[in-house]
Amino acid sequence: MREIVFDTETTGLSPLNGDRVVEIGCVELFNRVETGRSFHSYLNPGRPMPSEAEAVHGLSDRFLSDKPAFADVCEELLDFIGEAPMIAHNASFDFGFINHELGECGRPSVCMSRMVCTLSIARQKFPGAKHSLDALCTRFGVDRSQRIKHGALLDAQLLAQVYVELTGGRQIGLTLVADAVEEASDSAALSIAVEAPLVATIRSPRPHAPSAEELARHAAFLARIKEPIWNRL
Repeated sequence: MREIVFDTETTGLSPLNGDRVVEIGCVELFNRVETGRSFHSYLNPGRPMPSEAEAVHGLSDRFLSDKPAFADVCEELLDFIGEAPMIAHNASFDFGFINHELGECGRPSVCMSRMVCTLSIARQKFPGAKHSLDALCTRFGVDRSQRIKHGALLDAQLLAQVYVELTGGRQIGLTLVADAVEEASDSAALSIAVEAPLVATIRSPRPHAPSAEELARHAAFLARIKEPIWNRL
């Protein structure tokens, strides 16, 4: 099954207050395994970046000034996500921004039935624990050493690993591997069954006994050893 793990960075907390998406990162999974395909873009929001938001993700007005608008990458983004389920941490936040941006481009919203929220999953599995992305990375041993500030693509890559763990991915992976090994074994057995019988070639045994010359050299070597330990026994 194809799934898309994604994350956004924004100018603030609410698109209804004029906040916009400034970065989006998407990672493709197939049967809970990263395929290596991703989508990533920085975006010019067309409005000043509040200092509070810049402190979170480090994206300044100057850096974003020459980046494309959301409308410029909209079609490429839609082609990438296709009809796959979309996974995000606190997904209603990211879906709200994505659908607002799509609406600004005159495109239909992404159906909320496609939304998978890892925050909700984590709250159900670990009630009372910390459920931030950093906390979940620590819980599952996911390396987040490169996460100095929030970044959409990096966070999507980290979340993809967390999502696999939240949904029992390691066990699923082991089952898939076991099935693949069993299938390969069956195929090998069938191949052996249909192949022509093997013909064994009998070879003469190799001589391993030392020659007279080798025995003489060995005796001469031993004679040069002063006070050998075996004489003490």
